[in-house]
Amino acid sequence: MTEARSSLRRPATPQAKAPPAGEARRPPLRVRPTGPIVPPVNVSGQALMLVIAIMSFLACLTLGAVSMVRATAQSWQSEISREVTIQIRPDEGLDIDAALAEARRVALTFDGTVDGAIVDREATARLLEPWLGEGLDLDELPVPRLVVVTIDETNPPDFAAMRTALTEKIPQASLDDHRTWVDRLVAMARTTSLIGTGVLILVFSAMVLTVVFATRGTLSGNRHIVEVLHFVGAEAGFVANEFQKHFLRISLKGAGAGGLLAALCFAAAGWWQSRSLATPESDQATALFGTFTIGALGYVGIAFIMIVIALLTTLTARFTVMRTIYEIDLLRSDPARAEFSQNS
Repeated sequence: MTEARSSLRRPATPQAKAPPAGEARRPPLRVRPTGPIVPPVNVSGQALMLVIAIMSFLACLTLGAVSMVRATAQSWQSEISREVTIQIRPDEGLDIDAALAEARRVALTFDGTVDGAIVDREATARLLEPWLGEGLDLDELPVPRLVVVTIDETNPPDFAAMRTALTEKIPQASLDDHRTWVDRLVAMARTTSLIGTGVLILVFSAMVLTVVFATRGTLSGNRHIVEVLHFVGAEAGFVANEFQKHFLRISLKGAGAGGLLAALCFAAAGWWQSRSLATPESDQATALFGTFTIGALGYVGIAFIMIVIALLTTLTARFTVMRTIYEIDLLRSDPARAEFSQNS
């Protein structure tokens, strides 16, 4: 009796209802993946990537060349400003050797002079060999003799007082402090920097215009998609982000390729220069451009140029998209302007 009551008190366990025999089981819903607004690979994207790579390569080459020229000019300026030259012209009745020794002694009496060296006959003849040939007899030619005085760059001597003292002791002596050459080197370095900056500005301007035209071309090809998305509720920022991502990938690839190629060019030039030391070609290139090594700061500058190009391309694309969507909204708000735009 007890077991019967407990069985009556138990709630009935619900059983799943079997589907009708004629009804088929429905498959689970699958979400179709959405495609990107901007095609990932197309002809215009590849052309833009090539243009950005060329612009990046030119910008990095310009930056490296300006860095090398500035470093060479600073090296020349340091070498020139470290020494002054006393020139003694030969004259009748003048003991040239005694005059050279006296000029050296007078120069070393001034504070700021470190050392003095008399350029002997053999060294003077070697200096004149490129112009007058070998086997020179200095006694037959009125060739001035030189005294090279090394000075302290941090505490240079009084050149005016030194020039006056030398003229009083040796009338045939003249002092050259190389100020003219230093001023020319400084002017050359500044001019080179200005030219390099101008080239970089032109490269960046051309790249911005190229990105603007490429973005507008991509928008014109996908304008109907952009309009539909925008008018069904997609904000301008969402559409701009899609284009921004697309152009960021393109700019990173293009700027990376151009910057890497420029870095390889500088590395190859430095390797060639190190392998061809003491050759006429290497000596001439070193005399004109200095060493082709740009150092760690140069490679950091190349990386910085690559980042700037990528950011500039991305921001230009975003601004262009936002401006285009604003124009679409303006046309839709003015029916007369929209009709004129469609007819034109």
